[in-house]
Amino acid sequence: MARLLSLNVGLPRDVAWQGRTVRTAIWKAPVQGRRMVRRLNVDGDGQGDLAGHGGEHRAVFVYQRESYRYWESQLGRADLTCGQFGENFTVQGLGDDQVCIGDRYRVGNAVFEVTQPRVTCYRLGIRMNEPQMPALLVSHDRPGFYFRVIAEGEVEAGDEIVRLTRGPEAMTVAEVNALLYKPGRCTDRLERALRIPALSVGWRSSFAALLEQPRNESAATGDAAGDEATGRAPAWAGFRPMRVTGKVRESNDVTSLALEPADGRPLAAGRPGQFAVLRLRPAPDASPLLRSYSLSGGPTEARYRISVKRNKGGAAGAYVADGVRVGDIVEMAAPRGSFTLQPGDGPIVLLSAGIGATPVLAMLLTLAAAKSRREIWWLHGARDREEHAFADEVRTVLKALPHAHSHIRYSAPGAGDRPGVDFDAPGRLIAPALAELGLPRDADFYLCGPAAFMADMSAGLAGWGVAAGRIHSENFGTGPSLTPGIAVAPGRRPHLPTATAGSGPLVSFARSGLNVRWDPSYQSLLELAEACDVPVRWSCRSGVCHNCETALVSGAIGYRLEPVDPPAAGNVLICCSQPQADIVIDL
Repeated sequence: MARLLSLNVGLPRDVAWQGRTVRTAIWKAPVQGRRMVRRLNVDGDGQGDLAGHGGEHRAVFVYQRESYRYWESQLGRADLTCGQFGENFTVQGLGDDQVCIGDRYRVGNAVFEVTQPRVTCYRLGIRMNEPQMPALLVSHDRPGFYFRVIAEGEVEAGDEIVRLTRGPEAMTVAEVNALLYKPGRCTDRLERALRIPALSVGWRSSFAALLEQPRNESAATGDAAGDEATGRAPAWAGFRPMRVTGKVRESNDVTSLALEPADGRPLAAGRPGQFAVLRLRPAPDASPLLRSYSLSGGPTEARYRISVKRNKGGAAGAYVADGVRVGDIVEMAAPRGSFTLQPGDGPIVLLSAGIGATPVLAMLLTLAAAKSRREIWWLHGARDREEHAFADEVRTVLKALPHAHSHIRYSAPGAGDRPGVDFDAPGRLIAPALAELGLPRDADFYLCGPAAFMADMSAGLAGWGVAAGRIHSENFGTGPSLTPGIAVAPGRRPHLPTATAGSGPLVSFARSGLNVRWDPSYQSLLELAEACDVPVRWSCRSGVCHNCETALVSGAIGYRLEPVDPPAAGNVLICCSQPQADIVIDL
């Protein structure tokens, strides 16, 4: 007979951890007597991070006494007390291999529905003083699960737990958890999970994205793809010598280079929208410059084109504009990235500002090469004609497409810039303009440009009613960080670590332009990145959630603890890896 053994609550608190402050409510303690369970939590309980915990579908967390006994044996511990795993209900019975998503239970005079397994979280590692605990829960199939409150009511330790109905599809918590976090998943099981109405929105979105992977893979125009969406390895490892066979000034601040292989080996056509890392050497005795540039040319296996903007004070842009000559050799990593043109026959909007035109230009050229009959919108914002790169090329391509539209805006048109010829309207390209142009809301929107432009457009499209799955974007520079529960600190530019410099392999952060020697005092590449204030994304910190998955551009790494599910070919999980030789990673 299943029974509620302990009712545990706890409110958010600030906890010192690795020199930072973590907001968490994982410290739960047993309470006596009856407590009201409401739609969002138990009276007296709270959650510190509502993005990852809490809410209607995660109102009550359940963990089993049988799993306590299991971990006491596995970890050799005798100090585990009810609430140790952050659960509200410590129960007898209701094993993860027995309870199904969608099951309904009565406890006391309240009714609950099982919605999802526990989300892996580093804060459990803090609470347990065992950093690998999130990974252990997954690899040992003992995650625990969440209840949604169907009928509010009072509960008390000792209450019997009665199953009222079995969930549709009869998929257990352990099975659904493995479907997300472990390898070997298959389409039919993902489809079964999505047929369970009780499954929470977050897990539903994750499974839907996994089902999209075959569609994404079919969009490739070659085999140069190496990204988390497809799992396909990059076309080559590390850097290859590429000869500059052409150099064109596209505007007063943008220069394009045509690159062909100098080693005689064939290329593979990059997918439209992908980027590549270049290693530039302005001076033989200086450290190389690592920069990421989008491919800006059409589909071909003969050459790549990259286009570089010269920014004030930018060493790489100045070198490309003034130092690189036709015939020179530069080093290039294989194209990669998941911001790529998707297949289909519906309308497409290519939306860019400034140098953000490069990846969407590659998409436009690919559509033109295929003689696409799709409805295509080209929307671009520039300062003026002098800074309007690719203007003539785009006009020529659009004329060859039967259902193409164009709208150009100049934020500061010059005296000689011609309305209706060089541009269509003055001012910045902003979200309200999209509705005025009569764009189809069911289009796929591809966005690239400066951060403020991207934020405005993404929010505007969402507010206009465009489905999130139809908004595709690419950020310049370092991506946004994800550090759940960490108190916000003033932002700092990436820098060398303040500790004594290491003497190990060289770790190069490509997007941050930072080269750092590894020191064994760091437990992982993630810790080194944090010491340098390089923006990072993570959640479990133990090789499960893949939020930290990053492209490994070159070099070799090793894992302190093998991840539950390996990353895509050509990628690395920085939370549990260390360099074995000089490496370049896309951070």
